[in-house]
Amino acid sequence: MLHPVREVLIFAAACVAGAINSVAGGGTLITFPTLVGLGTPSLVANVTSTVALWPGSLGSVWGYRRQLLESDRRLFALIVPSLGGGIVGAVLLVLTPTDVFDRIVPFLILFATALFMAQEPLQRRFDLASLHAARSHWLSWTMVFQFMVALYGGYFGAGIGILMLAALSLMGHTDIHRMNAVKNLLAVCINGIAAIYFALTADVMWVDALVMAAGAIAGGAGGAGLALRLGPRAVRRIIVVVGLGSALALLVNAWGT
Repeated sequence: MLHPVREVLIFAAACVAGAINSVAGGGTLITFPTLVGLGTPSLVANVTSTVALWPGSLGSVWGYRRQLLESDRRLFALIVPSLGGGIVGAVLLVLTPTDVFDRIVPFLILFATALFMAQEPLQRRFDLASLHAARSHWLSWTMVFQFMVALYGGYFGAGIGILMLAALSLMGHTDIHRMNAVKNLLAVCINGIAAIYFALTADVMWVDALVMAAGAIAGGAGGAGLALRLGPRAVRRIIVVVGLGSALALLVNAWGT
């Protein structure tokens, strides 16, 4: 049954979340609290949010389609651990308690944000940008890292964009828009496989999910275009703010009770 005020709030939250996800990730921190605040049980809110935001990721990929085609094709190998980790994380969410994991997540996101902030000094110190020929070596380690990111993404998902951008930075990639394009593609894989599993096995609020999906698509496509207009420096600042905000919000939620 539709409740106009509720659905307007959910649609607006999903628009903002879709835009945030297209730039840095962390949109779950908008949709999840909104659903919980409207009376949805936390586990159902988490599942519904994942299912709803996945179409918005498609909108983000479309918005960065040119940058994706210009990206290093070897990075597409990260699709494999993204799918594998996404399904494992989704299964763990349904089968296991979340208390311990919730307490670790804020520090994981904080570390990734700090890593991203230190990208340029690290590249200058270790000359990472000149290691183009050695990226296959970096890619092998990134495959393992991406599996862990995807596992977390299937489990909860807030901040996976920060983690993926940090990994791409340490591989020597410097074009923030191409990095965002790859990150959005991988997020589609992670959230997509988790959403399919949740749709088949978990309790999804389908009316809310459909309304949020429409908002996420609109916000995702618009957010990608906005990022391209803002320029690399502004986008990097947004990513840092979103990362620190995500870590703080999760830290307060996990350790403040």
